[in-house]
Amino acid sequence: MKSDQTPSVSDHILDARGLLCPEPVMMLHAAVRKVADGEVLQVFATDPSTQRDIPKFCQFLGYELIQHAEENDEFIYWIKKADV
Repeated sequence: MKSDQTPSVSDHILDARGLLCPEPVMMLHAAVRKVADGEVLQVFATDPSTQRDIPKFCQFLGYELIQHAEENDEFIYWIKKADV
């Protein structure tokens, strides 16, 4: 799901710039384990395949893709870990 407004705050940041598939998603999988329910993880990536892989990752594992942006050949994602 995308919102019209970019979140201004993230609780955690994952820098996957310069990495190619499957590394960004592997790092994301490890990073979300450290994120508490309800917190937001911001991911920076340069691999275009993340545009397909990260939304599918979120859908499969039940995380909320709050926003996705593209700036200067970088892909930025804000992912909220589901409240349980």
